[in-house]
Amino acid sequence: MFGSTSQRNDDGLRASYNISLLIAKSGKPHTIGEKLILPAKPASDIIKRIPLSNNTVERRIDEMSSDIESFLCNYLKGTGPKGGKS
Repeated sequence: MFGSTSQRNDDGLRASYNISLLIAKSGKPHTIGEKLILPAKPASDIIKRIPLSNNTVERRIDEMSSDIESFLCNYLKGTGPKGGKS
């Protein structure tokens, strides 16, 4: 029982990040997810629970961009003369 609920929560969180990424790539206002995704008929329970408010989408986009920036900085630190690779 708990595994099923946990899986649905994970699916919803993953969907929220994927939708936030698509919104970021589209260049549209962050509220577009609330206008396009949530009103979809018939909406499953997972879709209804996906957080797509402007603040949530903005936070998800910021988190993803921070992760990418951190990865690139670490990668570049490892490829220079000081990183042992040249």
